[in-house]
Amino acid sequence: MKYGPLGRSGLIVSRICLGGNSWGAKGNRGWGKFDEVEAPAYFKRALDVGITFFDTADAYNAGRSEEIMGATLVKMTKRENFVLSTKVGIRMSNTENDVGTGRKHLMAAIDEQLRRLQTDYIDVYQVHRLDPHTPIEETMYTLDQIVRSGKVRYIGGSTMPAYKFAQMIMLADWKGYSRPIAMQNLYNLIQREEENEMNRLCHEQGVGLIPYSPLARGFLAGNRSREGGGATERSKNDVQVRAGTYRDCDWEIVERVKKVALGKNASPAQTALAWLLSKPYMGSPIIGATDLDQLSSAAKSTEIALTVDECKLLEEPYQPRLSPVN
Repeated sequence: MKYGPLGRSGLIVSRICLGGNSWGAKGNRGWGKFDEVEAPAYFKRALDVGITFFDTADAYNAGRSEEIMGATLVKMTKRENFVLSTKVGIRMSNTENDVGTGRKHLMAAIDEQLRRLQTDYIDVYQVHRLDPHTPIEETMYTLDQIVRSGKVRYIGGSTMPAYKFAQMIMLADWKGYSRPIAMQNLYNLIQREEENEMNRLCHEQGVGLIPYSPLARGFLAGNRSREGGGATERSKNDVQVRAGTYRDCDWEIVERVKKVALGKNASPAQTALAWLLSKPYMGSPIIGATDLDQLSSAAKSTEIALTVDECKLLEEPYQPRLSPVN
């Protein structure tokens, strides 16, 4: 495992982050089978292979992901031995103010999240989604107050328009508020639209990327069939990866990933992660895991160095997707 700073901050993270979207999803979907019984083995393996960065969110399975991390991971090692990030902003209940990034919700949410996580502080607190009703200044002022209280060390953002994230950064610099150090966005070899604006912004502003779905929901692991499905539980049960989901250019990219992987004596998944890690703005891709060996494999991807020509070979077939109409 390799380590490095997250953006231009002093926070050192493992170059692979373990995500918590499956924790607490038992019974809801085929691959989301983890509760307090299964979780310890995965967290132990992650720590054993050098993963020290863990991500979750209050909205992941209605708070169960945070609860499971608090009941297992937080008790397995000293708190200072790992970096914990979580997110806020998505609706948690039908109560009017139990959603968004307004001051009332943020101040209540942080205390609830600390309780669920059974910790005194969160290392990276991210805006999961900006809400359209709250002025960004209110959100940034409140986040700054939470940082000053000691409950949060750093802040970040997740999926949003680049101009909105730029506003957050500029407002922080103007007012002297805590500045975002991380952006969690959708980015992988077949979904590269973020290169147009967000990734450039983050690179220029010293914000580290911690992208989710680095393997495109498992597609880049190279074990899917054009007819639909595959060998894993997720490929069989994830409704978002049915036959016809992917384009011809996406399948061509997978074939090239397999070719480069063969030359590196690596797996396609390791090669796809190595491509992400080759980017100068990359902090730590967030992986999911449904098998313990996937954690060991992901850790080894940090040791794979792709050449410029290999990266070009992987990138050539990519075709941009059309942005959805708002």
